[in-house]
Amino acid sequence: MSADLRAPDHDTSALTRKRLRFLADSTAGSGSRIPAGDLPPGPRWPVLVQTGALMWFRHRFHGWLHRTYGEAFTIRTLPGGRPLVMFTSPEVTKEIFSGDPEVFHAGKGNAILGPIMGEHSLLLQDSTAHHRARKLVMPAFLGHALRGYRSLVADVAAHEVDGWEERTTFRSLERMNALTLEVILTVVFGVSDEERLARLRPAVNHTVEINPAVLLGWAYPGLQRFGPWRRTVENQLELDRLLYAEIRERRAAGDLEHRDDVLSRLLRVEGEHGDGLDDTELRDQLVTLLLAGHETTASALSWALVEIGKDADLLARTQRAADGDSAEDDAWLEAVLKESMRLHPIIPMVVRTLMAATTVGGYDLPAGTTVGPSIIVSHQRPENFPDPDVFRPDRFLADHDGGDVPALNVWIPFGGGVRRCIGAGFSLMEGVVVLREVFRRYDVHTVGTDVPKVRNITSVPRRGARIRVSRR
Repeated sequence: MSADLRAPDHDTSALTRKRLRFLADSTAGSGSRIPAGDLPPGPRWPVLVQTGALMWFRHRFHGWLHRTYGEAFTIRTLPGGRPLVMFTSPEVTKEIFSGDPEVFHAGKGNAILGPIMGEHSLLLQDSTAHHRARKLVMPAFLGHALRGYRSLVADVAAHEVDGWEERTTFRSLERMNALTLEVILTVVFGVSDEERLARLRPAVNHTVEINPAVLLGWAYPGLQRFGPWRRTVENQLELDRLLYAEIRERRAAGDLEHRDDVLSRLLRVEGEHGDGLDDTELRDQLVTLLLAGHETTASALSWALVEIGKDADLLARTQRAADGDSAEDDAWLEAVLKESMRLHPIIPMVVRTLMAATTVGGYDLPAGTTVGPSIIVSHQRPENFPDPDVFRPDRFLADHDGGDVPALNVWIPFGGGVRRCIGAGFSLMEGVVVLREVFRRYDVHTVGTDVPKVRNITSVPRRGARIRVSRR
């Protein structure tokens, strides 16, 4: 690591501006040379229209594509009309997840996230770089570490839900977003000083609330001088300044060995050659954890509250689990969260870009094609989930109706294979803790109906997942 990067007066703006050119540099000239004749069928609409349908109307678009074209279909997307081939059968999902990671590159498939997450993000890296980073980051998310975070998450959750106003309708998504943000800042970033938290909260929120059009616009650097792109650049400069300052100060902290937050754990890890994560790598991993674990978990939790609040029997069953402290109780609360993620997918698909000509799902696909399973279709297939429109947490309990829990190639909110989300365990632990704190205290009642809408790359309840609560 270079000494100047650790220096307190280091100007981080150059690092930020370099990162914001990532998408344009990594996708220049890609995709347009792959002829349609080599790919499964798909709509012949203009690329801009297909991209818009995929970004803003994903929940209806995926289903329509499946009904119209069958188990495999091609979409052309910005920038450059790049082909995206979607598959919907569990067999091909397993094939993609088990594919050679030297051929199936997830990092290139996720390039649209590069300007925000950075080139060192686990989601953006491939091959040996990904293997190294994953080995360094993984210890912070293993069982012992997760058990250490549990009480910290419980304290944050208890403080949040104790302040809920009874018998008043409110948007649970807003409250879950506030809660999961505090978890990220205190448990992941390890920030406890209120003045620093007050500076970080708006910068983090503005990062999460990016419009999909802003993400697409990174492929055209000239846009960064205008409107929402300019404001996003300004916010990224501020967030990076705050994060690099926090990293440098934490690295020099005298009590680093005794701190249990994720950042402190990452600062202590060492690779095979005694090297750890440098400041830029740490920044990218922290922002990845922020974007992958903040609004995604908040949306899943808010949908869970809405679904449980519709059904008195489910509410009673969930409250019994919240009152208990056994493995079976945790299993039920985790099943509630998993079923929420199934019925209301937060992310629409998992993608890989082919680095060599490869046969996938019986199609001979050229190098440069991006492929992946549709999470939306997979979670709605009756063969995978009988009565797919019904909220049934017991699908995820091993003894339900004598059956098995869903296979990892049909329930795929965290992806799969060697690229399965490294924070999956943290997300499920956090969700269980939060649900326990809510249902120990309250009866929850759903108000009205809700449907998904797209915000940045995630789907959230359009009306905010409205509920009312009353003390038990």
